[in-house]
Amino acid sequence: MLVSEIMLQQTPVVRVLPVWHEWLKRWPTPAGLAGEPAGEAVRSWGRLGYPRRALRLHAAALAIVQDHGGKVPDTYAELLALPGVGSYTAAAVAAFAYGRRETVVDTNIRRVHARLVSGTALPAAALTAAEMRLAASLLPDDDAISVRWNAAVMELGALVCTARAPRCGDCPVRDSCAWLAAGEPPPSYVPKGQAWHGTDRQVRGAVMAVLRLAESPLPAEMFERAPADLGFAPAGIGVPLAALHRLSSPPEQLERALAGLLADGLAEMQEGGYRLPA
Repeated sequence: MLVSEIMLQQTPVVRVLPVWHEWLKRWPTPAGLAGEPAGEAVRSWGRLGYPRRALRLHAAALAIVQDHGGKVPDTYAELLALPGVGSYTAAAVAAFAYGRRETVVDTNIRRVHARLVSGTALPAAALTAAEMRLAASLLPDDDAISVRWNAAVMELGALVCTARAPRCGDCPVRDSCAWLAAGEPPPSYVPKGQAWHGTDRQVRGAVMAVLRLAESPLPAEMFERAPADLGFAPAGIGVPLAALHRLSSPPEQLERALAGLLADGLAEMQEGGYRLPA
């Protein structure tokens, strides 16, 4: 449960499922992951994006082994104390894995609450204290029913009360919906997606694709100059290396990407070259 919740952060289920299956096949327990270098977690993360989540999972596995006997803790407070675990993830794992009564608030739940109770098309651009109070006030007192409530509202938002094309005709609570009663007023803002092409994030992702396949440290010139200019390329990295160079990134952008990966612990220097962390 902890693995899936962290993988699903800002990533759709269809992309997560194959990586999640392979991850659990390789590391069915926290101890298995904790016994591997952090770089192996990053390597197995593949192209899910936001690879710092892999480092957080590895750090959480170490803490689970050291502080909890290898078993994922079952309370919100203990989960929240794990490296890289935020309030949503702690609440979701406590509720859905252990049946605890916790206020779970994700994007889908926020949208249902905004329309059903507040009468607005979309929730605020960022989670507010008022939203958390509303969610807490709606949560049933019974533990088991509260878990079902969280799951039901989440599914309602994901499948029916969607952001762009809500299926109001199929909604089981349409007669109580404040947004429908108000005449479906438009949102007060237009959500903006994150840019990708030409960004530092794209370059970082391309560099990570090379590092994941590299069997030895790679010198900086390997990233700065095309394989044809170097006259060689280490075995196994030709395809991602060519993809990196097709971006034609300015030298300063590539330098920022490499420096950022080092600063974030996603890469390290060894023998004058870049590699995944040991």
